[in-house]
Amino acid sequence: MKQKSPWAWVPSLYFAEGIPYVVVMTLAVVMYKKLEISNTDIALYTSWLYLPWVIKPFWSPVVDTIKSKRWWIVTMQLLIGAGLAGIAFTIPTNFFFQSTLAFFWLLAFSSATHDIAADGFYMFGMDDSKQAYFIGIRSTFYRLSMITGQGLLVYLAGQLEEMTLFGNDGPSVPLAWSLTFYVITGMFLLFALYHKFNLPHPDEDQNKEVKSLSEVMKDFGHTFSTFFMKKDIWLIIGMLLTYRLGESQLVKMASPFLLDGREVGGLGLTTKQLGVIYGTIGVIFLTIGGILGGVVASRKGLKYWLWPMVFAINLPNLVYVYLSYAMPESFVLIGASVAIEQFGYGFGFTAYMLYQIYVSEGEHKTAHFAFCTGLMALGMMVPGMISGWIQEMIGYQHFFIWVILCTIPSFIMVKLIKVDPAFGIKKK
Repeated sequence: MKQKSPWAWVPSLYFAEGIPYVVVMTLAVVMYKKLEISNTDIALYTSWLYLPWVIKPFWSPVVDTIKSKRWWIVTMQLLIGAGLAGIAFTIPTNFFFQSTLAFFWLLAFSSATHDIAADGFYMFGMDDSKQAYFIGIRSTFYRLSMITGQGLLVYLAGQLEEMTLFGNDGPSVPLAWSLTFYVITGMFLLFALYHKFNLPHPDEDQNKEVKSLSEVMKDFGHTFSTFFMKKDIWLIIGMLLTYRLGESQLVKMASPFLLDGREVGGLGLTTKQLGVIYGTIGVIFLTIGGILGGVVASRKGLKYWLWPMVFAINLPNLVYVYLSYAMPESFVLIGASVAIEQFGYGFGFTAYMLYQIYVSEGEHKTAHFAFCTGLMALGMMVPGMISGWIQEMIGYQHFFIWVILCTIPSFIMVKLIKVDPAFGIKKK
């Protein structure tokens, strides 16, 4: 194996892993809102884009069987670049909604496949001690990609919206977003080129035994059946599908609410202000909440922190009820409200991730964890699809009250599930 320092590829690989996910899940919502697509259509069609992450466990055996993880990483980064270029090219057209959605689908499938390859390559690319050391590094750069996607790129689009471009009398929103996506396209071509030459060549990634399709399907069938034969599987599925039932709808309508004009119940922020408040301040507090959640959970365990964390992920949603009724104009107050909600989300999400690890323990734990993440994505996709329609039917004020009501099932599931009190406590 040709030795490469993990510093040469771990930060760039996980930064590259985060960008397309943020583009599909967040940037797409903001772009369509600025291009005057209805909340109903935004929520429905962008929620469908979760599907590749829902079914990711079903085609991960293909990535494990064909070619190397290294090959998949570079190829998917080129495909992601192609999808981004397609979005940029078709935004100014009359049929932009249908065409950009098609390219977002390419982006979503390429990104989900890239996740499989990158996470597998991480384990091949260095020994156990280095994997443990770099786990915080990879998480940090993934979070930085979120700040870049939700913050800097949204701010860039807002800046371009406000400029008079190419002699136009006024700002051109489609042109501004097209240029923004061309910038991200260039970023991914550079990623692919960089990783082509800077990813190591692990022996384990090169000289693996290639199984036949029938062997792969047999192994997958066994893995699938053992997951769904777990004790209390229906409680496990219920927990995975409902823990973020309120948040799954809130996250789709948060940006539209902050951007919509005050005459329709929104707060009337500019695109640049959204990039600062939701994409930068919000993500920073989300990260702080997640780090704090991990620290406290390692001291007292998942069971001890389960109730505080389910309250933390749900109760701060009340700030949106406040914002929709009080309609504050203070940038600081709006930013503080979003920061509180995102901090709670980050802190409370820790319990959800630990629970997935807990129920994945045993034989096939890696594959079973993939099933958990697929169910997690399904729990975000289905409620998210109808959130825009609900909001347009009842308005922002009643919608955010509805979100609070949707948190009730998560409290019921936390009451019903069983967790080993010792799980999650850091061993001395």
